[in-house]
Amino acid sequence: MHHPAGSGIHHRITDLREQIEYHNHRYHVLDDPEIPDQDYDQMLRELERLELEHPEYARSSSPANRIGAYPSRGFSTVTHATPMKSLGNAFNRQEIQDFNRRVRELIHSDHPVEYIAEPKFDGLAVSLRYEKGWLVQAATRGDGTQGENITQNMRAVLKDMTLLQNDSVPDELEVRGEVIMLRQDFNDLNEAQKRSGQKPFANPRNAAAGSLRQLDPSITASRPLRMFCYALGEVSRDRKFKTHGESLEWLQSVGLPVSDQIETVQGFEGCLEYYEKMLANRDDCPFEMDGVVYKVARLDWQAQLGFTAKAPRWAIAYKFPAQEATTQVEAIDIQVGRTGAITPVARLVPVFVGGVTVSNATLHNRSEIQRLDIRVGDFVIVRRAGDVIPEVVSVIKSKRPANTAAYAFPGKCPVCGSKIVYQGEEVIARCSGGLYCHAQKVRSIIHFASRKAMDIEGLGEKIVEQMVTEGLVDSIADLYRLDANTLSRLDGKAEKSANNLVDAIDKSRKTTLARFIFALGIPQVGETTADVLADAFADLDHLMNASEERLIAVPDVGPIVSRDITAFFDQTHNREVIRDLLELGIEFPGKEPVFEMPQWSESAEPGSPFLNKTVVLTGTLSIPRDRAKSMLKQAGARVTSSVSKRTDYVIAGEQAGTKADKAKSMGVPLLDEDRFFHMLGHRE
Repeated sequence: MHHPAGSGIHHRITDLREQIEYHNHRYHVLDDPEIPDQDYDQMLRELERLELEHPEYARSSSPANRIGAYPSRGFSTVTHATPMKSLGNAFNRQEIQDFNRRVRELIHSDHPVEYIAEPKFDGLAVSLRYEKGWLVQAATRGDGTQGENITQNMRAVLKDMTLLQNDSVPDELEVRGEVIMLRQDFNDLNEAQKRSGQKPFANPRNAAAGSLRQLDPSITASRPLRMFCYALGEVSRDRKFKTHGESLEWLQSVGLPVSDQIETVQGFEGCLEYYEKMLANRDDCPFEMDGVVYKVARLDWQAQLGFTAKAPRWAIAYKFPAQEATTQVEAIDIQVGRTGAITPVARLVPVFVGGVTVSNATLHNRSEIQRLDIRVGDFVIVRRAGDVIPEVVSVIKSKRPANTAAYAFPGKCPVCGSKIVYQGEEVIARCSGGLYCHAQKVRSIIHFASRKAMDIEGLGEKIVEQMVTEGLVDSIADLYRLDANTLSRLDGKAEKSANNLVDAIDKSRKTTLARFIFALGIPQVGETTADVLADAFADLDHLMNASEERLIAVPDVGPIVSRDITAFFDQTHNREVIRDLLELGIEFPGKEPVFEMPQWSESAEPGSPFLNKTVVLTGTLSIPRDRAKSMLKQAGARVTSSVSKRTDYVIAGEQAGTKADKAKSMGVPLLDEDRFFHMLGHRE
């Protein structure tokens, strides 16, 4: 009869074996891991410890004694001539110090040991077998004894390296290395996956492994895979290398790729220096690495040190701090940025990842929430790399609690209640209450006061931040309620500078419609579009009440811009702020609109060559610009300020500038003054 405690340990060992087998299959066979490496390493270490402490429960078939997973049935099987062992892992300085001490004791050395230090690639380990220079077989590591036959796929990856044309290549040569995908190539591939409606890869390792293990070699050939060699396997002719470093140099000399970040280091201190340097450069490295590897340099010492059941005694991997960790979602909140951008944020049970404790992670946008199918209560993988904002990588669906509900993205801004509008194929969400929303007020005031908007000299970001913090200004309209006495209470504001700022604010009351439209900060409405809108409508009320259809007919205003404009003016809060501004003395000279529906001039003669044409004036004419505009309007034209694909003619006077150049490049007819008057049928 077993002791109850023993039964509990046996149950834990059995549970760990089942979990590790499941995650081995997902990682090595499906190329779709469900948990971070850190979680897997912890489970494996616990199993190894329990089996060591309780040998009565140890089994030769335990995953603690096996490398990776059995090969997939989708490929034929290759038996490795010599086993492809994995490496032992170290997670702190003490474990590296212990490794170095064991090495010195076993080789009976009183001097610092020379090591070859290499980056630990996060990819897929492979073996290449060449005969008389030709690649005849390639295999994955598999379970270390047997791997998958991926010869055709590796030929697609290696291309001209399938034949080694070098006299020093032996008749039989086995090379071992790692197939990876560079970060930039991975990002480009994922963008292509998204565009084609396919599932993006979680990380470069999964992308590399999934690409290499395709049953169709043409798919592998289309993927941006690289390989770095890190060891010799079986060789038919002894090359008489003295060190591992010499063997790598020889591999490079026969045309096989070897990392340029491999170094020779001396002793424990040299190992630590290499680790610290590689860790500091981790995020700038073009490929993913999850640690560094140390190998005893002398090959005779490697032979003397030998192997354990799973790993060589002469090598070890020093893992970097985890950039991914598992935690649970406590809530999903919506943040509103200074520009009105809506970002969903996962509130997490705090977890240590990437060197810091993380309690929040971005979910990017509504589309990302739908793709992840993330819910409150879910267990998730969180990633933090360098100074990058932590993000949720994936949801562990197998651990989802019962009774969770799909997250419903809000339709209204949580700060001000204004409608949330979408841009860019419904991905980018923004609050439409730009003039009212408290989350946006600092940004809206700074933009409103900028040089190309209301041009309020002296109203910089620091002053605006103080005004908002002190509660002096709640919206842009409050600027025109300020007096020098109130402003002098701000830090660093002397009486004279306070008076100067009040004068600048007062001066800005007289402006132009184009500047005022631009100052409102309507999404997508820059300086040029504001100018076009002012020309087209001339009256603010006409613009505020314009339909999307009417706006789309204006040059340079497409469906996305028109939607943003109508959404902005549909918000009662924005209209209230505009009304306050006008009541506080903002004014701009009125003028005749050039925009009328359905055509621009009912009085124009039907035969006019400018009827319903869009015309741009540039340069100096012999008549006043306003007179030329009036003549064109009488002829049925609409006059705009910028050249676009909708422009029919550009009339160029003396010293015509970039607008004339743009017209030429776009193929828009360019008229000089004589031709312009000739088409009108008279000469002024």
